[in-house]
Amino acid sequence: MHRLRTTVARLRPAVAAHTAQSISQPRPLVVKGGLRTFQPLRCLSASVASEPFLNATSSNYVEEMYYAWLENPKNVHKSWDIFFRNANAGVPPGMAYQSPPPLSGTAQGLASVQTLVGAQPNMEKLVADHLAVHSLIRAYQVRGHHIAKLDPLDISCVDFDDAPCAVGFQNVDLSHYNERLCNLTLEGFYGLAESDLDKVFRLPTTTFIGGTESTLPLREIIRRLELAYCQHIGVEFMFINDVEQCQWIRQKFETPGIMQFSPEEKRTLLGRMIRSTRFEEFLQRKWSSEKRFGLEGCESLIPALKTIIDKSSQSGVESVIMGMPHRGRLNVLANVIRKELEQIFCQFDSKLEAADEGSGDVKYHLGMYHKRMNRVSDKYITLSLMANPSHLEAVDPVVQGKTKAEQFYCGDIEGKRVMSILLHGDAAFAGQGIVYETFHLSDLPSYTTHGTIHVVVNNQIGFTTDPRMARSSPYPTDVARVVNAPIFHVNADDPEAVMYVCNVAAEWRNTFHKDVVVDLVCYRRNGHNEMDEPMFTQPLMYKQIKKQKGVLQKFVEKLTAEGVVTTQKYEEEVARYDKICEEAYTRSKDEKILHIKHWLDSPWPGFFTLEGQPKNMSCPSTGITEEELKHIGNIAASVPVEDFTIHGGLSRILKGRGNMVSQRVCDWALGEYMAFGSLLKEGIHVRLSGQDVERGTFSHRHHVLHDQNVDKRICIPMNYISPDQAPYTVCNSSLSEYGVLGFELGFAMASPNALVLWEAQFGDFHNTAQCIIDQFISSGQAKWVRQNGIVLLLPHGMEGMGPEHSSARPERFLQMCNDDPEVLPKLSDDFAMRQLHDCNWIVVNCSTPANYFHVLRRQILQPFRKPLIIFTPKSLLRHPEAKSSFDDMLPGTHFKRVIPDDGPAAASPEKVKRVIFCSGKVYYELTRERKNRGLDSEVAVIRIEQLSPFPFDLVRNETDRYPNADLLWCQEEHKNQGYYDYVKPRIRTTINRTRPVGYAGREPAAAPATGNKQTHLMELQRFLDTAFDV
Repeated sequence: MHRLRTTVARLRPAVAAHTAQSISQPRPLVVKGGLRTFQPLRCLSASVASEPFLNATSSNYVEEMYYAWLENPKNVHKSWDIFFRNANAGVPPGMAYQSPPPLSGTAQGLASVQTLVGAQPNMEKLVADHLAVHSLIRAYQVRGHHIAKLDPLDISCVDFDDAPCAVGFQNVDLSHYNERLCNLTLEGFYGLAESDLDKVFRLPTTTFIGGTESTLPLREIIRRLELAYCQHIGVEFMFINDVEQCQWIRQKFETPGIMQFSPEEKRTLLGRMIRSTRFEEFLQRKWSSEKRFGLEGCESLIPALKTIIDKSSQSGVESVIMGMPHRGRLNVLANVIRKELEQIFCQFDSKLEAADEGSGDVKYHLGMYHKRMNRVSDKYITLSLMANPSHLEAVDPVVQGKTKAEQFYCGDIEGKRVMSILLHGDAAFAGQGIVYETFHLSDLPSYTTHGTIHVVVNNQIGFTTDPRMARSSPYPTDVARVVNAPIFHVNADDPEAVMYVCNVAAEWRNTFHKDVVVDLVCYRRNGHNEMDEPMFTQPLMYKQIKKQKGVLQKFVEKLTAEGVVTTQKYEEEVARYDKICEEAYTRSKDEKILHIKHWLDSPWPGFFTLEGQPKNMSCPSTGITEEELKHIGNIAASVPVEDFTIHGGLSRILKGRGNMVSQRVCDWALGEYMAFGSLLKEGIHVRLSGQDVERGTFSHRHHVLHDQNVDKRICIPMNYISPDQAPYTVCNSSLSEYGVLGFELGFAMASPNALVLWEAQFGDFHNTAQCIIDQFISSGQAKWVRQNGIVLLLPHGMEGMGPEHSSARPERFLQMCNDDPEVLPKLSDDFAMRQLHDCNWIVVNCSTPANYFHVLRRQILQPFRKPLIIFTPKSLLRHPEAKSSFDDMLPGTHFKRVIPDDGPAAASPEKVKRVIFCSGKVYYELTRERKNRGLDSEVAVIRIEQLSPFPFDLVRNETDRYPNADLLWCQEEHKNQGYYDYVKPRIRTTINRTRPVGYAGREPAAAPATGNKQTHLMELQRFLDTAFDV
């Protein structure tokens, strides 16, 4: 049986045709088991709230009346008949009931009762018009930004049509949009007539334009929608699939009068505009022929950033990490970060002498770190602007990684204390894939920073390229839609609109902890840089720009007209800031030395001396006690959670680990476990990230165990080593290299007391992250005096698996090492540590689990931080000979840069005919072949484990030990790849070129490896024959 309460709640008025049919059509009666039920063709539209008599006590009575009326309207009183007919006809709630006819039963009384029923056609139009108005409101919410007046030059069109855009109007007097009213009414899509403009319509719950009113005339509805969506702010948000978030945005932009500012707020905004504008003008006056990538045309960026920071500080944010391209960077450093002006001005002095080590970088790439009081919130806030290269957007994931690290270290699990702001150019935001990769990290559990505020400086041009040639999307910001980030477009020549939008963006981030984009639609008054001539390629645009009045001038005129500020007060403020700049300029002439460390974006307090040097030049033993080895090994072989069912195959792996521990040996996976576990026990956070790292590409690691019976139930045994250990983070990343490696690099910047590792699925996959490797990891310290201890794990080895999964391209890393192959360094007691200190990164190819264990621990125990590149094995993961005894990992043991031959050859070195130097997996193939040929006493095989910095001292010891032997380098890589071109000149320098250095390996080739298994084996045998041809 259909209950009336359900009916009332579920049904709403239908279309007019249905409504007309519902009164005349009979209701069929169906009998089921003696109970009468009806097939209702129409149901009541009134809600229980609007019909108060439909409550729990009376609903049964009303239900019976309704069923009686369905059988025959004459079965009920006339007032009930009118009520049910009106309700079925779609009469608005509360109007269905009419007073009963008078007792006299006059014709006039009955006629008045029938009024509503007789007005059925008018009701149809009322419903249709309301639906049309609702559609119109939604259309403004969805597409209002397309007709907003966003472009200060008034020359662009987001749809790129040949015809000019129809734009909104700053002055909203009705006479200014009569054309739009006509389009919407007379011949518009919505079916509204001009006569409807003064009709009053009930507003839907999905709009806030009414304020405290629930009904408005259509004319006023359109006017308020124009005000909200078609002026200097364009809001893109209706693609967001969260009702609460959409309602929040509607309320922020639709509520009448919500965008009003107090006179004091306007004066503060003016002061910031003065500083932003006069700073650029000062630089232009003093250094007119210098590149500085000025902010002219988007001066409102400075108050925009300061507004975001102010609002965020008020919400509890204590630290803001920023990344930005070069345009406007000096202005941001001066007026947002508050870098001393003389430190900026002295950068323009060509005679300035560099004092720090390294090569330095140009002034518009440098970063900065500063803690200061925020005057609006009266709280201290730390601002960090990351140094970055010219590779636009490359800094995005680095900023996110550093933000995540700072949140992690201060326990900010919701992102309420640390946040990031990313600035972008319009062409780069649309064109660079790293933007997309970074967005897709935004909501991943181990990568989210709980909302980033993106600010796009939309110059409407990329160097010399027009937007229509630079992207296929209407806006440069459309990439942000993939993560449901709201996008606020704003005309940058309206500082008040910019300030309001930035306030909303900061509130959004603080409320929902999701990304948001502010698109500052502006222009670039000069060329790409101050020396560039833009008229070559954009003549019409730059003719318009030359006519364009500056935003500060326009803003001052507006405030003066409003009586907010006087011309005298404005001129005094300008003169005051100009004086500040002049005094700083005078002081800058006293600066004779450039200290790059003054521009450091990520200081590590207490890690170095006050001069920024290591506290010592020694590294303690990297071994650990037998008890620790056994304890960590047993954890690695166990499931430390009760009632946890693991895969049967994994049970065998854990049992194998337990057996190895009892035998006092470890394989590669267990050696890694020992390194991570011991560091965690010592309070060092370990973070391992990359594609499939939890299990390991080659199913060897298994650091995350999965319950076979309970979905999403996992166990990480590494977090059960000690009650007071540091946390272990192991996380499968998205299928991104560029973005994730940049993220981990940023994470490693935040603190020196963490081992941060990124593992490539296969070694050659690092080439899609080459920008991070080249611009940040290899050269970061030289450019920015910024050390970093990130570790890259790159699976490498010729296994016959084809060209794509074989080589980690070691030749590329070795080519970028900064040591001189022709200079033998001065040998000393601390030679090994001094080499590590002076190099730009460390490159190793370990052949034993013990050495892998030691190099990971050395990365933390050494008194400075350098990137570590490790070419990790594949077949050695399960090779029976690639195991290490616990004896090689006990206290007193160290990483072995070179592993000498310890067989018969070493016992009788004078009888050795050949010394083969090699690195990595090929050692095991060489020793097997040597044994098969019976040459153990005639050929010595020596492993160079640390390729860079090159172990000149230890290689000299080995060459001196075998004075009668010829020297040969053997590698499994092709001759033009691998290590040969790096190693050969250094061995020659070591022996003072007294002996030649031969080669055994594959011939030069374009591809890293063959795809044919038989060819692979034939090549292997060929170079083994060469190696042992004595």
